[in-house]
This record gives sequence, C-alpha cells and structure tokens, in this order.
Amino acid sequence: GKEAEGEEEEEEDGDSDSALDSASPCPSSPLQNQLEEAENGSDQDSTGNPLGEAEDGMRERRDSGVGASLTRTSRPQKLRWPSFQNSHRPSLASAQLQISCQSLLQMNLLQKLSLLQLTALLEKHTPTNKHGFSWAVPKFMKRIKVRDYKDRNVFGVPLQVIVQRTGQPLPQGIQQAMRYLRNHCLDQVGLFRKSGVKSRIQALRQMNEASGAEGGGVNYEGQSAYDVADMLKQYFRDLPEPLLTGKLSETFLQIYQYMPKELRLQAARAAVLLLPDENREALRTLLCLLSDVTASVAENQMTPTNLAVCLAPSLFHLNTLRRKESSSPRVMTRKQTLGKPDQRDLNENLAATHGLTHMIQECRKLFRIPEEMNRCRNSYVEQALLPQRLEELAGEEAERGGHRAYLQDSLDTLLKEAKDKFKGYDSCSTPEHAELSYRKVQDGFPLRLWKVTVEIPASPEEVLTRVLREQGQWDEDLLESRVVETLEERTEIYHYVRNTMAPHPTREHLVLRTWLTDLPKGACALVCTSVEHDGVPVVGVRANVLTSRYFVEPCGANKSRLTHISRIDLRGRFPEWYNKMYGHMCAAEVARIRDSFSVPVDK
Repeated sequence: GKEAEGEEEEEEDGDSDSALDSASPCPSSPLQNQLEEAENGSDQDSTGNPLGEAEDGMRERRDSGVGASLTRTSRPQKLRWPSFQNSHRPSLASAQLQISCQSLLQMNLLQKLSLLQLTALLEKHTPTNKHGFSWAVPKFMKRIKVRDYKDRNVFGVPLQVIVQRTGQPLPQGIQQAMRYLRNHCLDQVGLFRKSGVKSRIQALRQMNEASGAEGGGVNYEGQSAYDVADMLKQYFRDLPEPLLTGKLSETFLQIYQYMPKELRLQAARAAVLLLPDENREALRTLLCLLSDVTASVAENQMTPTNLAVCLAPSLFHLNTLRRKESSSPRVMTRKQTLGKPDQRDLNENLAATHGLTHMIQECRKLFRIPEEMNRCRNSYVEQALLPQRLEELAGEEAERGGHRAYLQDSLDTLLKEAKDKFKGYDSCSTPEHAELSYRKVQDGFPLRLWKVTVEIPASPEEVLTRVLREQGQWDEDLLESRVVETLEERTEIYHYVRNTMAPHPTREHLVLRTWLTDLPKGACALVCTSVEHDGVPVVGVRANVLTSRYFVEPCGANKSRLTHISRIDLRGRFPEWYNKMYGHMCAAEVARIRDSFSVPVDK
C-alpha cells in the first residue's frame, strides 16, 4: 500500500505546469536579441516490424545495401513515418502555397513582406509602448559566446545543433516518442494533461540521452502514455530558448492579446515566416501531432484549448523565464509567497493559451504563403527559379551541342579546380572527420558553394560506383531512386526521393549527370545539375541542384581522396539555414560514403 501511495504522490508531482497555474508570476518573454500507407497509423516495414520501435529493427532495415550503409557506430535507421506524412499532405490546390515549396529567393521576399505586414498590424492594434520590433536590428557590438553542447545529446540542446548533428530539427528519440503517442495513445483520457511518474519520466530522459540525437536504442514499447507525453513537454520546456524563440515569443503573445480575431491567422502566418527554419519545422511537426490528438477528442477528452492549457507554458517558457525589466527580487519573491500573479502575467498566460489553441486549429493553414503572392507574377512567381528543361540548359551554346556543352563546361570547371588544388575556399570546423570549407558565389543567389574532402579506403572507381549506383548504402534518407533516361554511355537523367522529418513532404531530386573514369592518374569525376523532364511530374517538394560535383583521386595503395562540391536550393529555407546547417550536412553525407567502405557489405 505504501509503495502505491508513494507512486500516487509522485504522479501528482509530474509535469503539471499549465497556463492557468498562476500561483507564481509567469513572466513574458521579452523581445531580446511514400508511399501510400493505410490511414490506421501503421508504419511498418516490409517484414511487418514497426520502424524505429526497436534498435535491431532500425539497424537492419535499409531500402538497399543493408549492411553497407551502417556507419562507424552502426548508425541507426532514421524514423520513417508515412502515415503521418500522408494524413497531413496538402491538397493539390494548396501544395504550391506551402512554405516548404518556395525557392530561396522567394523565402527572402516572404521574410521581408512578413516583417512589413506584422509591423503594420502590431502598430495599428497594440498599445504604443508594446511595439517590439527592436530585435530586427542586430546588435553587432555584443560578442556572443557559442557553446558546443558536447556534454549533451537531447535535452537542453538547441534545435540548430540537432540539425547539424542529424540533418533534422528534432532528435530521433523525440520523434519516436511523438509516433508512439500518435500510434498507440490517442485514446488515453487526459493525454498531456494527466501527470506521469517522475522516476519513470527520468528513466525515459536518460534513455534518450544515452541513445544520442540519432536515437539508436530508444524504445517506448509498453511505456505509459502519460510518462511519454510528460517527457515530450519537458523536452520543449528544456530547450535553451522557447520553440517560438526568445525574440518572437512576445510577438506571438501580442498577436493573441491585442489583434482582432479576423486578423490573427494573417499575423500568425507572418510571425511563423520570421522564425528560423528549424524552429518553424519543429513547430509544424508538433502542431500536426496535437491536431491529431484533438481529432480523437471523443476518446481522450482533449480539445485544442485543453491541450493549449497544458502545453503553452512549455512552448512559451512562461513559468521559467523571469522578467529582466520587472520589479526588484524582493517584490518578485513577495508576489510568489502571496501567490498573487500580476495582471500582466495573467494576460500573457491567457494569450499563450489562445495562441496555441488557434495554431492547433489552423495548423493546415498556418504554414502556407499568402495566396496573393502567387498573383504577383513579376516580383514573386518569377523568383521560383525552376530548373531548366534539357533543351534549354545550354542557353546560347545550343549550337555547340546542347546539354553536352553545358556538362562539358561543368567538368572542365571541376578539373581546373582539382588541378589548382581547390584554392579559394574558407575552411570551417565540423564534428565529422572531414575537411569542410565554403566559397561565396557572386551571382545574385545567396547560397554558398560548399566543399568537403575525405580519404576513403577504396579505389577511385569503387568510390565513383558507390556514389553513382549504390546510393542506398550511404544515404540514410533515401526512399527510392531510378535512372529515368540514359542519354549517352556516361550521361543520364536520374531521379531520387529523400525522406524528411514527418509530416513534412518528401524531397525529390531530378538531375542530369555525367561522369569520367579515364582521367590522368586514375582519377574520376562526376557532375550533376537539376533539369525538368516530362516523364517525372513533381510530387512533393523538388529541390534545385545548382551544382553537385565529385572528384576522386588516388592517394596511396587502394586509397582515394574524395572531394564533393555542393550548392543546392532544397526549398522552404532561408540563406541563414544554409550558412549554419548545410555544410555540416554535406560533411556528414560524405563521411557516410567513406564509412560505407569500412563495414562489410551484405551480399
């Protein structure tokens, strides 16, 4: 009996903060600097095993080349969650209005427009002392100390660091927790409201930390829904800054405190477009999950408002941040002792609850661009920068042999760079054992050219074959690939589809590529660029590969040096994301190519 009583007491002490628990002041966040799957929640591999539920299942399953894609630490399978992607897939009519489909230049325009719109709306509808857009001006004088977070894997690690480590904004174990709740727990009464047991929540946290951001070894089978939900709340509460960021949290609160209801969606859309890409993508994943929870309200009794009351403090960090400009510590302590929150705290708690309720209800519309943008033909639609058709690729050089001339120019550029030892790049550090550097390109397109170099225990031809024909052995996100058309012996159009964090749409690439194997000293070269092709209609999001080049040269007995150069518009992301994230993702990809040779291949 005593043990049971103790557990009951612990349950009461779980993660019970809510936007209405206002016994202590809850300060504001000041503006500071693919396949079709049955819709029954089944996400199983071809053997019927749940993906990502057990370590062995994750390690063994691959689309192709099972063993070879395992890396230096037997990298676990990334989560695949097609039922979640399918249930939140936009209609054909709205697909091109999704933020995730917009080009880099369109994203820049959207950001500027959103800032103008939001500023105008806030100036019109909020009290004069509340206009909080000082954050738009960077403080150049302030030196920011950067942490490396090597001592942490999951909890308390910024989303940006998780992207650099895994390529996705949320750790794999956190995504698996979301899938466990969606697949097995939507019928649990009071999900996210009822507290879990502290000791078990702590054990779940430790399991995630021990498994790392890549989630190998995370298994929620048989766990209490309330423990997993509480752990998920704690994950967002423990982020170094709120999911809606320190800069924009107060802006979101102002929208829901002062803005007329009919303008809130427009204002929230604009604010969402000002979030860093990794925050916006994580927010969408969470809101879609919460939307699915509310769809089972008849069983779990969790309406959007009920969920918002339980989760707003974790997302806005309402109960953990302290006002810097607020009263003296003595007054703050007195208020806490008396249990009398001031009116401002109550207003902000209410605004946070209204805001999260609205965002859950409108999660399908929140991540679309304004429809009027697609009517701005000159200024917006033409910035889509779609890949050219094969016959257009050569441009003025069409008389010189069409696409052949274009590809030859690309090869010549690569070989000249290789001869000059790839000079003119600025090096930067990366956690991978690889040389990473970049160069700015002056062509009006704000994307750096990234270069990664590694040494590989294989001959140049073996490395080229691995890149060309065995992508499934090193690309952990590959869903499908095929040669669409062979144009010449060593020239082809190649199509491949890569997974993303659910429920974001898969990302496809359609490239024209050519390669050489008879270069001096046994070197090999491969160049790729995006094209349009009538035989491959766009499904989901199609990336624009501006430049993708590989140069492999021998550097010892059965050893090669692989240099990969990449410049890709993946769509739906700002230049800042590419500057901070993309180089690390290139380095990780090239490291996986190298590591695929150090693991025995299953024949």
